[in-house]
Amino acid sequence: MIGRVNNSLISICLGLVLAVPFAVAAEDEVNVYSYRKPKLIDPMFAEFTKQTGIKVNSVFAKKGMIERLQSEGVNSPADLVFTVDIGRLSDIKNAGLTQSASSKRFSDDIPANYQDPKGHWFGLTTRARIIAASKDRVKPGEILSYEDLADPKWKGRICTRSGKHPYMVALTASMIAHHGAVGAKTWLTGVKNNLARKPQGNDRAQVKAIKEGECDLAVINHYYMAKMLKDPEQVPWAESVNVIFPNQSGRGTHMNVSGMALTKHAPSKDNAIKLMEFLASDQGQAMYVQNNGEYPVKPGIAWNDLQNSWGEFKEDTLSLAVIADNRVAAIRMADEVGYNN
Repeated sequence: MIGRVNNSLISICLGLVLAVPFAVAAEDEVNVYSYRKPKLIDPMFAEFTKQTGIKVNSVFAKKGMIERLQSEGVNSPADLVFTVDIGRLSDIKNAGLTQSASSKRFSDDIPANYQDPKGHWFGLTTRARIIAASKDRVKPGEILSYEDLADPKWKGRICTRSGKHPYMVALTASMIAHHGAVGAKTWLTGVKNNLARKPQGNDRAQVKAIKEGECDLAVINHYYMAKMLKDPEQVPWAESVNVIFPNQSGRGTHMNVSGMALTKHAPSKDNAIKLMEFLASDQGQAMYVQNNGEYPVKPGIAWNDLQNSWGEFKEDTLSLAVIADNRVAAIRMADEVGYNN
């Protein structure tokens, strides 16, 4: 029962929708459905429980969260959902599964571009979509923007994920917002023409491909650099590239988020709000930075050593709500240009 079992025992795949019945949380508990792996969020939950006495029960999923919430309806025990990427946050909201959360303790601290205008979702951390460039084959200053990725000089030299992966979709959606549909399609066609191989793999796989000489450039989330530097096998991959924060002379680097949303039928709404407040607090934000290598969504939080080594950078302040609105067009555009072919 989700209200009575330790969260380490109930981290199950939500694809097994309604495999067992769940009970509503007790008065001193809060229930979380999460697409984020337990090791990334459990330390924050443990500290919250230590300070408040409110136990956090979390269920980990790889997929199926929307379907589960829909199946459970008003009887859902879930108070909060945690996920990565603006696409997944907006999908949950658009499915009518969230409600507005009102608390000036976190809504005032989180920049407006990193929260839903009506309070249905909030960013918790930010992740920069950077360019990884071969130290051996790309000269410093040779590539400075996302737009440069479409330059024919890079033909056969770029690796990326699938054009329809949420991270790539968000970047394309931002290009639509900044350049219009025609300009974005021209750009995406140019990037597609410059690919060294069919889009495949995760962000770390792109950096590995640079190390192995298969390509010279890749677009990745910044925190994968931190992850690779902690894995002895992957350290050589990370050390083979320079980190570039694109568009510093213009709009700034594209940012995405991991975030949280209050469910429509949250049975422990007050406890859920308290957890949201903690995670957006100075302490909660600092734990995300130090434990996970992500950037804080709240201004003024100290960075970790690796982030400091990269230095300050300009963020694109485009509202993620606008990016969410352009996602369908971005997915369709990937098909139109045959990005994954």
